[in-house]
Amino acid sequence: MSKQAVLLIAHGSPERIEDIPAFLQNISRGRPMSDAVVQEVQHRYAQIGVSPLTCLTMGQANGVTGELGIPAYIGMRNWHPFIADTLKQMTADGIEQAVAICLAPHNSQTSVGLYKQVLSSGNAPFPIDFVEEWHDHPLLIEAFADRLRTGWKAACEQHGSALPVLFTAHSVPQRTIAEGDPYEKQTRETAALVAACVPEIGEWQFAFQSQGMSGGEWLGPTVEDTIVRLREAGHTGIFLQPIGFVCDHVEILFDIDILFRGYAEARGMQLYRAESLNDSPLFVRSVADLARTRLRAMSPVASGGIQA
Repeated sequence: MSKQAVLLIAHGSPERIEDIPAFLQNISRGRPMSDAVVQEVQHRYAQIGVSPLTCLTMGQANGVTGELGIPAYIGMRNWHPFIADTLKQMTADGIEQAVAICLAPHNSQTSVGLYKQVLSSGNAPFPIDFVEEWHDHPLLIEAFADRLRTGWKAACEQHGSALPVLFTAHSVPQRTIAEGDPYEKQTRETAALVAACVPEIGEWQFAFQSQGMSGGEWLGPTVEDTIVRLREAGHTGIFLQPIGFVCDHVEILFDIDILFRGYAEARGMQLYRAESLNDSPLFVRSVADLARTRLRAMSPVASGGIQA
């Protein structure tokens, strides 16, 4: 008799501005953060009111539970509920097998690799199948395409003309790519697969967003440079879809909705954005389908396993 479960892993994000200093200490693993950095992050969170990442992730987990009929837990690397605490809860609940899925479908040592390290250090007393990547899962692509098709059509009607599409993903240090990290290739592949599902958008662009200020050069082109290039080509609007993220958080609600939108408007362009996956039924089905496949490949399960 084996009791199975799904563990969804994400970066984590505090819901109160007062928790930002502790949150940043978790990210830096105790290294000091300058007051300027802390204040800037607090400013960004204040602009969006609250980060909905934890709430949205919990909703996605509840959806997976509904699809599979087994518990779906969430564990965060940098904030509550921490991965280690979630593993303790899963153990107390009698879980005997689990599949861990990062809510970052593209494999990178800067995200998925770090999540895997934390998960491994948790010393779970039951086997966990860790999913390294799922950037090309058909239902994930369909979920992004559904958001793109609906949002782009409405934005074009509002703008009065066809808008160029810009796909984005979070940037990473160039050194990680030089070391063989598959992240850049996978993000661009996801974009190409989504675009192929919505051929009416025509030609499209790709850029990396939210570059950091440490660790050397970061992957580009940047969103800002792409906006300038499109404006110089005569475009007065742009439609952006962040395919590197699966729910709203500060990199979308501030970086895109405030920073990039303001940058575009200052250059005579209107910026529109696809709705994030958030509670997309197609996205929930993609996660559930991935989990179902991986759990069935584990040792035979009697009662307590996934439903057909």
